[in-house]
Parts: sequence; C-alpha cells; structure tokens
Amino acid sequence: MSTYLAALVLGLGTGAVYAALGLGLVLTYRASGVVNVAHGAFAMYATYQYAELRDVGDVVFPVVGLPPRIHLTDHPTFLLAFLVSLALAGLFGLIGYVLVFRPLRSAPPMSAVVAAVGLMLALQAVAVTQFGSDNRFLDPILPQKPLKVLGATIPSDRLLLAALAIVAGFALWAVSRWTRFGLATRAVAADPDTVALWGFRTELVAAANWVIAAMVAAAAGILIAPIAALNPQSYPLFVVPALAAALVGGLSSFGATVAGALALGMAQSVLYQVQQDVSWLNQQGLRELLPLLLLIGVAVSRGQLVPGRVTSATAATRLPPVGPSTGAARVAAVTAAGVAVGVGALFLLQGTYRLGLERSLAGAVVCLSLVVLIGYAGQLSLAQMSIAGVAGFLLARLQRSLHIPFPIAPLLATAVAAGVGLLLGLVARRVRGIDLAVITLAAGVAIQEAVFANPLVTGGLAGSKVPAPKVFGLNLGLNGPGFPRVQYGLLALVVLAACCYGVARLRGSLFGRRMLAVRANERAASAAGVDVRRTRVLAFGVSAGIAGLGGCLIGYGQGTLSFDSFGVSASLFFLAVIAVGGVTTVSGALCAGLLVPGGLAFTALDDLAGLGKYQSLICGVAVVVLAVLRPAGLAYRRPAVPVTVGAHRAGRAGRDGGLARPAPGWVRTPGGAAPAAEAESPPEQGSPPDGLPESGVSGGTPKEGDAR
Repeated sequence: MSTYLAALVLGLGTGAVYAALGLGLVLTYRASGVVNVAHGAFAMYATYQYAELRDVGDVVFPVVGLPPRIHLTDHPTFLLAFLVSLALAGLFGLIGYVLVFRPLRSAPPMSAVVAAVGLMLALQAVAVTQFGSDNRFLDPILPQKPLKVLGATIPSDRLLLAALAIVAGFALWAVSRWTRFGLATRAVAADPDTVALWGFRTELVAAANWVIAAMVAAAAGILIAPIAALNPQSYPLFVVPALAAALVGGLSSFGATVAGALALGMAQSVLYQVQQDVSWLNQQGLRELLPLLLLIGVAVSRGQLVPGRVTSATAATRLPPVGPSTGAARVAAVTAAGVAVGVGALFLLQGTYRLGLERSLAGAVVCLSLVVLIGYAGQLSLAQMSIAGVAGFLLARLQRSLHIPFPIAPLLATAVAAGVGLLLGLVARRVRGIDLAVITLAAGVAIQEAVFANPLVTGGLAGSKVPAPKVFGLNLGLNGPGFPRVQYGLLALVVLAACCYGVARLRGSLFGRRMLAVRANERAASAAGVDVRRTRVLAFGVSAGIAGLGGCLIGYGQGTLSFDSFGVSASLFFLAVIAVGGVTTVSGALCAGLLVPGGLAFTALDDLAGLGKYQSLICGVAVVVLAVLRPAGLAYRRPAVPVTVGAHRAGRAGRDGGLARPAPGWVRTPGGAAPAAEAESPPEQGSPPDGLPESGVSGGTPKEGDAR
C-alpha cells in the first residue's frame, strides 16, 4: 500500500505541470477562442532560455541567421534567470497573439489550430538549431527533502509543485471572479462583439491573457525540468494531457482543470506502478492512452469537447471552395502528361536530386490522403502519419518475417491501415472540427508511444528493415548499383499517378459529392438523405488507405524504419506542408510533396543555399504566414464563375439516400464563388463555422441526433 501511496504523490509533480499548462490553455481560449496546441512549445523554449541563463548567462532569442545571443551576466542567479525567462515568455506570447492569432480572430477556429501547428514546428526547429536535440536535465529548484507520509517516503518537491498549481488556479479564479479585468475576460469569452459595444478593448484583454498564459507555461516548464528530461520533441507534447485536463473543465473552469490534471498525473503514476507489479500489464505506452480515453469519455458524455462561442458575422463568410469536378478524359490526359514529365525528370536528375524527387513522390501520396480527409470531407486529422506508419511497419513484418511477396504485402498493409482509419472514424464519428483535431492528436501520441516506441514492433534501435520490392525477379528497390535507383522512382510514380487519378475522379463521384455536401453543411446534407456519420467514417477509411500506400512507399524508400519515421512530429509536418501547398486540390498535394522532409525543394535549397537543415523552420513559418495571408494554400486558384440563368440544383435525394446528380455549374453567393450544391445549403443562422480555410465552405455544427 505504501508503494502505491508513494506513486500517487509522485504523480502530483507531473499533474502539476499538466495543470499549469491547462490553466494557460483556459486563459487563451477564454480570451480569444484559440485552442493553442503550441502552448507546450512556449514552455519548452522558455525552459531552454532559463537553462542557458543559468549555465552561461546568455539570453537566446528564437531567430535563425542572426546573432541570437546576448550575454547578460557572468554570475546568473536563479531569481534573475527565472524572471528574465518569464518576461521573455510573456513577450513571445504577446508577439504570437498580435502577429498570428489576432489576424485570425474572424477566421474559422480550425485556421488557428493550423497556425498553432506551424508555430509549434517553428519553435521546435529553432530549439533544435540553437540548443541541440539531446536530453537535458536541470539542477533541482524546489527542495527535495524526503518526507514520511503513512509509511511511504515522498520527495517534498512533488507536494510543493501540486500546491503551487492549486494556488495558481485559485489566484486565476479569484482574478476572474472579483476584478474588472477578470470580468472583462469572462465577458469577452461569452460574446466579444457585445463587449466591444460597451467600450472594452477586447484585443487588449486577449493580449493580456496571452501574456499571462505564456508566463504560466514558462513557470511550469522550468519547475518540472529537474524531474523530466528537457527535449525539443517530447516537451511540446505535454500539451496533450494538459488539453485533456483543460477540457474536463470545459476550457472555462480553473478549478476543474487543476483537479483533472492532478488526477490524470496520479493515475498515470499509479498505472506505472501497477505495470511493475503485474507482468502482463507491463506494456509500452499504456500511460499515454489515459489522456485519449479521458478525451473520448468527455466527448461521449457532453457530445463535444471544445465549447462553442459566439462569433462575429465576418467569421461566417464563405471560404474558398473545392474546384469543380473534371471529366475522366481530361483527368486521364493530365495524369498521362504528369507521368511523362515525371519519367523524364527521373532519368534526367542524378544523385541527391533524384533521391529528393523520389522522396517527394512518396510523400505526395500521403498528402493526397489529407486532400480526401480535409479538403473533401472537412475533417482534420493530426495523426495521418501514424496511420501511414502502421502500414509501413506492418509491411516490414509481412515481407521479412512472413515472407509475403510484393505486391501482396503492401496491399495487405494498406488494407490494415484502412481498417485503422475506419476504427478511428468510428471512435471520432460524434466529433468534428477542433474536437476531432484534439482527439487525433492524442491518438497520434498514443500510437507513437504504444506501438512505434515498442521494440517488439519496430525493432528498437536497430529499426525495422523493409526488403526491396521484387516482381518477376526485377528489383524495384531504391538501394543497389546506381543509387538512387530509378526503378524505385518509377514504382513511386506509378502509385502516385494512380492515386492522383483516383482522388481527382473521387471529386465528381457519388461518394465525393456526399463528402462535399457533408463538409458544406451537415444538416442540409442529412436533410437531403445523406448518412452523415457513415460518410465521415468512410472518408476516414479511404484517406487512411491512401496514407497506408504512402507509408509503404516510404518504407521501401528508407529501407529501415525507425521510431522517428512516423511519429507525431511527422504528422504535424505533413499537415504543415499540405497547408502550404493547398489541401483542396490534387495540385496542392503535389506541391506539398516537393516540401516533405528530404524532398526535391529542400534538396535544391540545401545544394544552392545551404538551407536544407532549416526545412522544419521554413515550413512552420510558411504555415503561419499563409494561414494569415493565403489560407487556401499556394496551389489554389479561384475558379471562374460562369454566367448562368438561375442556379442549377446540385442533386436530389435518390432511393439510395445519396446525391443523385453532380452540380453542373457554379453560382454566385454572398461570399464569392461556390458550387451550386454549397450555394443551396447555406449554414444555419447563428451556427458557428467549423472547418479549415482550405476545406471549403463551413457549415453549422449539428446537435446530437440531427445527422442520421
């Protein structure tokens, strides 16, 4: 019993960090309606800043290419380093709000999520460049005196961390309850437009809350650093359990957030102790499943995770739609032309340029899966590379251990990935928008820790070797004489061409029109006879199957798959590049493929300007800039609007419950050009929009039971 009591108390330290980060998430959401998934990255960078001040007395700014360091003192003290780090964190929080999130205040909520992903990638890249990627441990800050409690020896710093989290939560609650600033923040959270009419500067209120939230996150990161490894990859992911705790309190209650965070930390610690005592439970990643299970429980009990907010009229304006469908003959002609260009490029390019092109071809397949899921169905997933990784690691096992030949092995692996996508779609069929992004982010972390970090699955440090694909004695692998071999590039090109043709034709198919109708307005689609939940689940399955094909190609291209090949960071990076390219079009996926890690674009940048090592930073910054200035992506072109007499009907409810006919033309709407299907199903008045800028027209969020 004393062992489990000690485990409970040890969990208070981790729970206190979740609580502090969760409090910051509540502040930013109450003030600006942003679910800031980059909140953990703010804490990470502030902690590195504190460590550098304590070690060498330098202030380090998050810039690359300029002298980033200023020597502050030769004799740094804890108080000086702590206060300077908090002040800089507050400054970075203010800059992030003013330059990134304030311009997005009238955009759909998912735009801010994508921008936050880009900011998170940029901060991680800067941290790796300036501080390295190795684990770093700091000297203890709080006293670690052993205490005897009910027969268990407990370090005092865990109790102090929990006490500080509780005090911080109480202080924020008191400010919110009894001060004019707190009342203004609560009013802004309820209805910012009405508050502005009463003379409050809502931007100043939001900015102040962002500053406070960043400083609280910095304090949490600094205090936990002595008992947790400081790392650019793992530290930002503390935001996942912090989000789970904050959502227990509905992103509004400080007390419920602190209580949920402490309970989650203690539960993870006790589960770890149980794993040590019960051998069959000693499995990798079980603790990381708890935040996901908590999020699913909250979603099922409430019907949603992130509470809705009253938004301004400008947020309801129509967004760039998906272009009209193209006939089979034209799609085939464009695909054939693209294949011809690709074959020519594969034979003309040599060395690293050919290798970069081949990696771009494989990466573009994964990007196409996001076009189906986000661009067509309007569902945001932050775990797409995790699904691709399931296919990649399974491919290695099928070919190496079970000796299943090519092409049967990749087809089986792809089918399993599609099944995982269907399962994820079933789990998430009741949620959408930001809720879905949060759940898939937690699922990605759980898959990373439970599957990819398991040496029995991925081979540990040695990785999983993927045998070269061979058919009729012909080696289609990358490695061998003439590396990188053009045969692998031709294989990747054929798979990419088939996927491009399929995705382009899917746009005009019956199922494609159902997806577009669901994306445009779920209530209108349901009224037209579309089974909304079934359509969304099938969209997950189709998207996951394409991602599985991409994962198999990546496996053949790398030869050896490791833990890092398909982690959460990879999923976020692919979301970043497809956001840059444009998530509503096949051409956007092809553009994104050029930007994948090791792809052709960064190969050229590295060769010509030595910028290849900054690819994560460049993509992160590009996502942030484009989210503000060009949310539809680089490849998007506004389609021409033909002059028509009256609007054509998009379709009718057939006996099969689907949309019987595609829209033959486009019509003008108050927000610009839109397909006739979307123009005839406008969002309901008062319903907040939900979806990415790249995902087309946003519709209202239906209540439980509306979409049958």
